[in-house]
Amino acid sequence: MINKLLSVYALTISFALADPLTHKFKSPSFSGLNTSSHYLTIENQQFNRKEKIIEAETALADEIAREADNTTVARFIRNLESRVYAQLSRQLVDNLFGETPQTEGSIELEGNTISYGLDGEFVKLTVIDQDGKTTDITLPIGSFTF
Repeated sequence: MINKLLSVYALTISFALADPLTHKFKSPSFSGLNTSSHYLTIENQQFNRKEKIIEAETALADEIAREADNTTVARFIRNLESRVYAQLSRQLVDNLFGETPQTEGSIELEGNTISYGLDGEFVKLTVIDQDGKTTDITLPIGSFTF
């Protein structure tokens, strides 16, 4: 019985081999393996986080601006401005084509100068903005008939 026990013991000893324990770092920052791709990944993550923060701040600022533009007072002011501009354009058309048409005139509107002239065939509008840029519009009078 002891012989059998020794033979089993001898067989198990011959198969009980082990590798030496070695310590390896898992982080590429310490081991040096794939370090550049590791740093690139970290850089991309930081960049994406910063971009998301900037996008969130921009979206919040846009939302605040939209809410400010959508107040009752802001809508009232836009509506009033629209009606005033419509009235001014109607007066301009009446001056050009009304019962007593004027051959020329000008209007100052928020730093812009709008001058008009009528020569019998054409209506010439000249708009000079605050920066001094000039826009000329020439319209034939015959095109205003239906």
